[in-house]
This record gives sequence, C-alpha cells and structure tokens, in this order.
Amino acid sequence: MRVARLISLVLLLQSREGMTATELARELEVSERTVYRDVLALGAAGVPVYADRGRAGGYRLLGGYRTRLTGLSRAEAEALFLSGLPGPVDEMGLAEPVAAARLKVLAALPPPLRDAARRSGQRFHLDVPGWFGTADPPPLLTDLARAVWQDRVVELRYRRDREVARTVQPYGLVLKGGVWYLVGRVGDDHRTYRVDRVTHVEVTTAGFDRDETFDLAGFWSAGVIEFVRAMFPDKITVRLSPAGLRALRYVIEPPAAQDALDDAGEPDGQGRVVTRLPIESLDIAYSLLLRFGPEVEVLDPPSLRARLADAAARLTALYRDPPDRDGP
Repeated sequence: MRVARLISLVLLLQSREGMTATELARELEVSERTVYRDVLALGAAGVPVYADRGRAGGYRLLGGYRTRLTGLSRAEAEALFLSGLPGPVDEMGLAEPVAAARLKVLAALPPPLRDAARRSGQRFHLDVPGWFGTADPPPLLTDLARAVWQDRVVELRYRRDREVARTVQPYGLVLKGGVWYLVGRVGDDHRTYRVDRVTHVEVTTAGFDRDETFDLAGFWSAGVIEFVRAMFPDKITVRLSPAGLRALRYVIEPPAAQDALDDAGEPDGQGRVVTRLPIESLDIAYSLLLRFGPEVEVLDPPSLRARLADAAARLTALYRDPPDRDGP
C-alpha cells in the first residue's frame, strides 16, 4: 500500500509544477503528517524532492526528473488502455493525438506489459449509442470540441420550437446515452444544450477566463434530471394500454417517463390508465405518439387529439382494401 502511495506522490509532483502538503494529503487521502514521512522516504531513496519555504511554497521535483512507468501493474496498464475507447474520441476529432499518446505509453511500458492494449481490445468494447439512437456524431461536434479545448467563445444557433442565437463560453462536453451535450456559460449561468440541435457554430477569436472551480461532472450529476425535465415544459393527458405503459420508457426520456408513471391513475376494466405525459412541444408529441399506435389515446389537448384522429383515418383508408399492386 505504501509503495503504491509513494509512486502516486511522485507522479503527482511530476505532472504539476508543485503541490503543498495539504494538496498532496487531499489527493492521496492521507494526513499531512503521512505526506511529510513519505517525502522523507522518497528523499532517502534518491528521488530529488525538495521543499520551497514561504506562503507560496510546496514540494517540487528537481527540474528534468522523470520516472519511468515500470511501476505499473498488469491490471493498471490494461485499465489505462480501456480509458482510450475510440468512439467518443474519434467523434471529437481527437483520434490522432490519442493514438500518438497510446504509442508513447506503449513504448514506455516494460516488455511484459506491452500486450495490454491488445488484451483490453479483445475483452471490452463500448458501443455508445442507445439501441434506438444513431451512431453518427453531430456534424458540429468537432468545432465545439475545439472551442472547449481552446477556451474560445462561440456564437451558436440552437433549435427547439424555434431557432435562437446565443453567445456561449463552452465549458465542457458530456456524452449521455449516445447523445452529446454542451455545457456552457451564458452571462452568469451555466446552461446545457443538445449538440444535435445546434444548427450553426462560429468559433470566435475571443478567449474567456474559465472558472477553475467549476466541476463539470458535479454540475452534470446535480442537474441532469432537472435539465431533462426542463426540456418538457408542457403536459398532455393520455390513456395508455398495458402495452403502452411498457413501451413508455423506450419512447421518451426516462425522467419524463417516470413522471408519467407516477401520475398514472388506477387501471380501468381494460387495464388502461390515464396519466399526464410531459412533452417538449405538440409537434414532437405528435411524432412520438404515432409510435404507440393504438396503445395510446390522447384526451387533451383537443388539437393534438384531432391530429392523431386524422392520422388514424388516413391509415384506415390506406389499409381498408387489399393493395393495388398495379397502381402507381
């Protein structure tokens, strides 16, 4: 355990210009007293760690010192190559630098561990899109990824019910269930945008000062459910058959489906239940409800019920008679 911690301490100092005992203790999840003892042990072993005094001080490695990756175990080496699963990396336009980095890591590994990449690829594959999603990345994803890496302000147009223009400081990208999202700052607020609904991106020459305290993973975890529910500002009243209830999770986003299940009343004599279904817009609801076929009945609003009744009438007309195979 202590050997692994000492290696981690050296790698932390190697990856940064310097760290205080407090910062090292937090990263290694030990006490500052343990950090002091570990630094002394490293010095005794010939690792050139030295301390800067004063308020801006901390521990540093003597300039140019590097440790080889011979301390990696087989499990660590194989896990390292799992972190480079190619799909999302390719979609962001980072395939070449990641491939170069993998080659450098392979070259630094001792011979017994150089089959780690092959073993990982043989045993694990990540298929990012959901079963009902598309494998094609959004066309503007590469431009947004470039702006995120370079901390460049972007001018974008975004489509929901109507197209809007926004000036955004792009803080990060999130891949969720095969769908890419941009997290960006607009004014004093951080907002989330589905990348496949961005219709235009202009990466400007203007940079922005990133808030280094912003935690992308924490922001996403805290706001993902609220974000999805905010995408569904309206509700419609429907009657669902048992089959319609089972299909609900496969047709709409899980938080919206859960809201509908929570609102469902008691089943009637045919097992159908009335519930309120969150929707983005009436147009999107129309397209989604067609997928339910006869397993859903819209009760409100009347305009949506009329559109689906018209669609049902046209389907009835199409299927009333046998097909005319000699027709156009």
